[in-house]
Amino acid sequence: MPVTIDRTTSSRRAPPQPARLSLTPAPGGLDGTWWPRSRALTRELPPLTAALGDLWGRITRITVNPAYWPVIPRRVSVAGRTVRVGWSTEEQDPHRLTFFSTDGRRDVLVIPPETGADAAAQLMAGDGIDAPAREEAADRIDARIREEAWETDGGAGRPSSLPRPLGSTGRLPAGQWR
Repeated sequence: MPVTIDRTTSSRRAPPQPARLSLTPAPGGLDGTWWPRSRALTRELPPLTAALGDLWGRITRITVNPAYWPVIPRRVSVAGRTVRVGWSTEEQDPHRLTFFSTDGRRDVLVIPPETGADAAAQLMAGDGIDAPAREEAADRIDARIREEAWETDGGAGRPSSLPRPLGSTGRLPAGQWR
């Protein structure tokens, strides 16, 4: 049976949407708040980096915590040049991105993409919410989303919000049955 592949849709990409970004400084070292549309950093970082580069100088490096990002690219292309992307689980807060530019280091709070528009608008506006409270709200949203995903899957797996016992590999020692 012959197969026809239509490449017309794959060769035309929609232009990237502008970053949903608020650059209102907040206590706790936050230089702004970002509400991505997805958890795809390859798609989300270029428009964000371009917008921030216009304001903060040329972005040279970005650091993320991999806790909420399924794939972390090593590099992203921004305006014809490459920006390195690194990660750290010890030094990087899971709800922040750190941008290094020619003008220094800046931190942006990430609002989970699954957040409703009203809650995201409130977090982005600040409305008297300090940085720790914003991070706590983002953490609650992420925990709720993980729990909902676990319930939707019928509780088949361990929700990622539950810790795995130390030293546990999920395997039984030889000779033991479940």
